Amino acid sequence: MLPLQICTIKSIKPKQQIIMKRILLHCNILLIAMLAAFTATAGNEITITDDGSGTGTTTWTSDNVYILDGFVFINDGQVLTIEAGTVIKGAPGTGADASALIVARGGKIMAEGTESDPIIFTFQADPLDGSTPYSTKGQWGGLIILGSAQLNSSPGESQIEGIPETEPRGLYGGNDDADDSGVVTYVSIRHGGTDIGAGNEINGLTLGGVGNGTVIEHIEIISNADDGIEFFGGTAEVKWACVAFVGDDSFDYDEGWRGKGQFWFTVQDTPESGEGDRGGEHDGGTDPEDGTPYAHPVISNVTSMGKGISEGKRALTFRDNAGGEYHNSIFFNWGKGIDVENLASGEDSYERLLSGELAFMHNCFYDTKVAGDGASATDLFTISMGSGWATPQDSTDALTASSTAFAALFATNSNEVANPGLSYDVVAGSGGANSGLGIVPLYDVSGAVVPSGDFYSSVTYKGAFDPAEPCDPWIKGWTMIDEYGFVGCYSVGVEEVATVNTFNVYPNPASEVVYLQSTMNLTNAVAKVYGINGALVNVVRLGNVAVGQVAEINAEGLKPGMYTLVVIADENSSTSRFIKK
Repeated sequence: MLPLQICTIKSIKPKQQIIMKRILLHCNILLIAMLAAFTATAGNEITITDDGSGTGTTTWTSDNVYILDGFVFINDGQVLTIEAGTVIKGAPGTGADASALIVARGGKIMAEGTESDPIIFTFQADPLDGSTPYSTKGQWGGLIILGSAQLNSSPGESQIEGIPETEPRGLYGGNDDADDSGVVTYVSIRHGGTDIGAGNEINGLTLGGVGNGTVIEHIEIISNADDGIEFFGGTAEVKWACVAFVGDDSFDYDEGWRGKGQFWFTVQDTPESGEGDRGGEHDGGTDPEDGTPYAHPVISNVTSMGKGISEGKRALTFRDNAGGEYHNSIFFNWGKGIDVENLASGEDSYERLLSGELAFMHNCFYDTKVAGDGASATDLFTISMGSGWATPQDSTDALTASSTAFAALFATNSNEVANPGLSYDVVAGSGGANSGLGIVPLYDVSGAVVPSGDFYSSVTYKGAFDPAEPCDPWIKGWTMIDEYGFVGCYSVGVEEVATVNTFNVYPNPASEVVYLQSTMNLTNAVAKVYGINGALVNVVRLGNVAVGQVAEINAEGLKPGMYTLVVIADENSSTSRFIKK
């Protein structure tokens, strides 16, 4: 800070007093201005309001915290640049007083965070020191991006939900599928979804008529009161998206979304929370329901984790003529599988299935409706019979025929029921081995076929994460879900996995006992069992077990999932994996 005596003047003669007073006034103004500038650069909170003029073309910098007071728009022709590491907070309020950042048609947001410096959206009272409970929801609005890409609703443009009809900046839709609304990368959106009226909450990230010229990558939506990400028409493309613990659906689309997605991860909160609905709620048209173009996004490499087979929540729902494709994805721990609407009119998602516009290829299902390997295609897929059938028998006959066709497509398209070795234990920890979620699949993933096109990364695995990099999933380092210790590292000590001999583990999957037979002399050997998140869960001294003899490991108390078994004998060690069913 500047010294206060900087403008002190001594030995002033009488005739100079008027001049000196003017100099003192100038110095005081200069000092005040310099002090204000100093305060602004010292991490000032800057409140942003919108009187209709929007944000203007400007830059929000990481040395300030920006408080959204009400709806703040980036108007047509304006560009808001947000520096990496910037924090934006929403002021409290509901209804007309809700806070949100809205990119209007023709506006552009350039929010380019990095893995080391993500951009964070949260609520005003969040100290960002880890003390806010992860499950806190509905404290502010969310991020809304509106573009000029095509919808299938009439008259071709719509007013985004939650914005008054009198606000023209809330319109979206048009004819430019390549529309560019900017860049949103490495952005974490937390604790949003405030009620804007009649039980209607704001989504974490809303994409209305957004075109594929917009870059949306490495996005986290955590603990939003409504949906995680919702698409209203358009052709938006989203890569590396994490949606955790939201109050409604994880991924939702409507009005003919025809974009692309890859590497999506979602997990629901605990059953005790009572919140969270579908992993995906997918609608085709709204007004009219048979509007074209039909919804037909192509999505690959999803890891979708529900809250348990006894909770009745559904992995995916398709209705109102919605099509779409899911490739190379894993659906785990859901109360119900995939539901497809079948109407007497034939204008439905079942017709899209028969035409190939709705497809499921090379996906894995486990603990969905029926525990473990006991599930069949009829357990995983449901046909919802709508109205309009001439007689009850017609409806029954159509249900039988469509269920049979669905089951046949399940096998033809290389879907499978198999244990991917994931674990669901929603417990905030300190990271590493204390984490609760085993999110990286560890099983035979042969048969993964990624859709063609420049958007998709060519990988050979199913699910959102690379099994070859179990300690470095793409959500580590920049997400709140990692910061709060939900994401672990599937690893054991290097000195313990230098395999010099192999041993057979059976049965695999195992139930109450795991048997191992080794070419090593296991006398006085130690067997260590590690969970999928790297936690040591059991240590067994094997006793006198000679070469070729069988040793037993008690697995009765282990939760279902993938485990690593490391056997250490003298200076030698060997490792293998088994599944507890």
